[in-house]
Amino acid sequence: AQQPVESGGGLVQAGGSLTLACTISDLQDYIMGWFRQAPGKEREWVSSITWTGGSTYYADSVKGRFTISRDNAKNTVYLQMNELKPEDTGLYYCGAALGKRPGQWPTADDYEFWGQGTQVTVSS
Repeated sequence: AQQPVESGGGLVQAGGSLTLACTISDLQDYIMGWFRQAPGKEREWVSSITWTGGSTYYADSVKGRFTISRDNAKNTVYLQMNELKPEDTGLYYCGAALGKRPGQWPTADDYEFWGQGTQVTVSS
């Protein structure tokens, strides 16, 4: 089974930026999504992108601040996060969905493969 590998998390002050990366073999086969989970809360959908990057989707809470993109040649999906807020703090996961039609796919159960997560902490 494929397992994505996330990287790029860290500690940043409010208003700062981070770029997360997620690598998985044969990326072109998957719709990819970013989710996050804060302590004591359920995993929350953040963003998703279709196979060629032609369509991108965002949760209202991050729209206008985060940008998802993918480079299939590098087998990597990115999440550029700007204007970070303390409420963006959490463990960020990359999910890979196989065999799906183009769409938003905001539910964690729609993704077959998950990475271990990368921690993002935003201080106020």
